[in-house]
Amino acid sequence: MFTGIVEELGEVVAVEPRDGAARLSIRGATVSADAAYGASIAVNGVCLTVAGLDGDVFTADVMPETLRRSTLGGLGAGDRVNLERALRADGRLGGHIVQGHVDGTGVVLSREPGTDWHDVRFSLGDNLERYVVEKGSIAIDGVSLTVTAVAPGEFAVALIPTTLRETTLGLRAPGEPVNLEVDVIAKYVERLTVAHRPKGRA
Repeated sequence: MFTGIVEELGEVVAVEPRDGAARLSIRGATVSADAAYGASIAVNGVCLTVAGLDGDVFTADVMPETLRRSTLGGLGAGDRVNLERALRADGRLGGHIVQGHVDGTGVVLSREPGTDWHDVRFSLGDNLERYVVEKGSIAIDGVSLTVTAVAPGEFAVALIPTTLRETTLGLRAPGEPVNLEVDVIAKYVERLTVAHRPKGRA
C-alpha cells in the first residue's frame, strides 16, 4: 500500500523489451537506499516489484497487462518518474490509501498557472467518472490529490508549488497521458451496495 506522497523524482535508465513485457531500470537514490529484492516501489503510481539492485538503480519487470493499462509502456531512457516506497506499518498516511493498481489513464486537457499554484484539468473515462467526486481523493501518476471540480468526462485539481517542483505533474503539458487510480473505498462501497440491492430495483 502507498499514500500518494512522492518521495523523489527518479530517472529511467533503460527500458528492455521482453516479448510483450518490459524490464525497467530506474535510478532513485532515496527509494533504493533500503530496498531489497521483492520490495514494492510505485513508479508513476504503478506498484512494481524490485527484481534487482545496483547501487541507486533498481530494476523491475512490467507485464503486458500493466503496459496496456498504464503509461509505463511509453517510458524511455531519460524520462523522469514519480517514486514512492510502500508504506511501513508505523508510517503516517499523509495522502490517502493508494494501492498502486492503476484503473486507467487520462490526458491533461489544460493548465492555468495561478500566483502560487496551477489549476489543471484531466480527461476521465466513463468507467471511472462515477468514482470521482468534488473534494474527494484521486491519485494522478501516483500523486495523492484533492479533486476541485468534476464535469462530464473530466475533473480538475490544484497543484501547489511543492507538487509542481517535486513531481512529474509540474512537467506535464496538455495532451500528455497520466495514470489514474480512483479511491478504492468508492469501489468497495459500490460493490457492496450492488451485491445487497433488492432484485428488481435500480
